[in-house]
Amino acid sequence: MIDHLFTSLDNHFSEMVKIRRYLHMHPEVSFKEVKTAKYIYNFYQKLGVDVRANVGGNGVVATIKGDNSGPTVALRADFDALPIQDEKDVPYKSTVPGVMHACGHDGHTATLLVLAKVLFNHRHLLNGNIVFIHQHAEEYAPGGAKSMIEDGCLDGVDVIFGTHLWATEPVGKIQYRVGPFMAAADRFELTINGKGGHGAQPHKTKDAIVIGSQVVANLQQIVSRKVDPIQPAVVTVGSFVAENAFNIIADTAQLIGTVRTFEEDVRKQIEEEIEKVVSGTCSMSGATYDYQFVRGYPAVVNHLDETMFLIKAAQQVPGVELIEESPQQMGGEDFAYYLQHVKGTFFFTGAMPANDTDAYPHHHPKFDIDERALLIAAKTLCKAAIQYQLEYSSS
Repeated sequence: MIDHLFTSLDNHFSEMVKIRRYLHMHPEVSFKEVKTAKYIYNFYQKLGVDVRANVGGNGVVATIKGDNSGPTVALRADFDALPIQDEKDVPYKSTVPGVMHACGHDGHTATLLVLAKVLFNHRHLLNGNIVFIHQHAEEYAPGGAKSMIEDGCLDGVDVIFGTHLWATEPVGKIQYRVGPFMAAADRFELTINGKGGHGAQPHKTKDAIVIGSQVVANLQQIVSRKVDPIQPAVVTVGSFVAENAFNIIADTAQLIGTVRTFEEDVRKQIEEEIEKVVSGTCSMSGATYDYQFVRGYPAVVNHLDETMFLIKAAQQVPGVELIEESPQQMGGEDFAYYLQHVKGTFFFTGAMPANDTDAYPHHHPKFDIDERALLIAAKTLCKAAIQYQLEYSSS
């Protein structure tokens, strides 16, 4: 049966590429993916698949019911783009100024849509149901996963599998990890309130830029001197704004940054340590501050049995040449919320362009993927879903 499904996916590869390129040309940013959601919904409606729109916002959930009883497997793909100008010179370049698919979500969507089409045409072979979760707003917290779960996308689901096309790894590679895989992604916002004045009279001011600079430098000691060196952690200041004329000493400075951790106690420790650093630095200069720590996605923690199951399934997928354990990734993913509710695993599918000179990291203006990875991702998800139903339909 699985070989027949693989052949059918091969026969639909051109459609997969066509869908991916259409979505690449018509991207929409997080929480504004109205047309993309409608495209996905219409695809399922035309097939005759049971589909629900506006799930937790712009989310779309389709369900294929097999003719035989068995577990319900969920597969997830995100479909939002990023506020980045597409700088590639390709026929399928984004047509929307300042917006592009710079992370592969167009490929995720194309993969899942065509896989759903193939499985729907062979639903008489399914031992259970398969739920296709098309999630909006992965790129921007609070994300779409949490609201979709609250709206019932996981109701009745026994296990969930998801993949991310990974453009920094070659086509044919599958990367997995048991336990903490991708980091919790938090944000902090800080306003330093000093006392502005004339640039020629610094002694009469409390320079917010100088104070802010000291804060940035002092924050670097949190990870290096406060956190257990065995525990991975990142504190990054990504924005420092104190715009004034050349001869004015800044009254205020705004700093925004991110914190990445895996363990909850380390996450809480850094949240507290940041404020201690800010408080001490500002106090020394007689300034005040406003501080906010905004919790984003929790860490992606893969389940042992389901990850081992995925590895076994991937070993039997044509095109998969290497399966390896991935190092922990400091990037965040709201797939984490699904794994807090049901067992499952999240993995990477290599998608590096064949020409190394065209290989750019995720979120880069020239980001692209090798579209052969779409087929490998589809077959791996297919194999995992079908094999899981076969093995657990009688348990």
